[in-house]
Amino acid sequence: MDDGSYDLDTAYRIDGPEDARRMYGDWAATYDESFGAAWGYIAPREIAAILKDEIAQGAEILDIGAGTGLVAEHLRGLTVDALDITPEMLEVARPKGLYRKLMLGDLTKALDIPDASYDAVVSCGTFTHGHVGPECFAELLRITRPGAVFACGTIGPVLDGAGFGSELARMVAHGRITPVAWRDIPIYEGAEHPHKDDRGLVMVFRRL
Repeated sequence: MDDGSYDLDTAYRIDGPEDARRMYGDWAATYDESFGAAWGYIAPREIAAILKDEIAQGAEILDIGAGTGLVAEHLRGLTVDALDITPEMLEVARPKGLYRKLMLGDLTKALDIPDASYDAVVSCGTFTHGHVGPECFAELLRITRPGAVFACGTIGPVLDGAGFGSELARMVAHGRITPVAWRDIPIYEGAEHPHKDDRGLVMVFRRL
């Protein structure tokens, strides 16, 4: 960590928003190279492709936990805003010209975003160990329009352990979202490391 390198197991030990802000602040400058490239991190590409198949032309998209813009790099030409808790990550994203707007915000709290602002929400690497749990869904439903599509990645242990499954089921039961379609994706490609065979799950649903 002290040398600016990214360590996934350290990231998985993050405990809450302040911890995330500090650790990703330290990693921001080298994140794209020391993790994105060095680890063969393709989950952002895979999730972006899923989203593109679901959205209508002209959709306004919110990239939550946007970081340095790894998802938005695969959404060029679309209208995408960034939301992240770490200012240093957003400053790395800024010169890439990927986003209409960059916003600092904590997904575990109320967001300074008007109701019904977006047609889609995309997320990669945010619903993971120690980061953001299903408590954020109420705010995300508030700021999206009816019919808005969600394409958000997670991993099996977090889906099972952080309460995502039961909260998604509850939202379906209460008529707040459509039934969830799940996509299984590779997270890494072409790199040798202990997590190279890890798989991700992408939740795809629409706000009703």
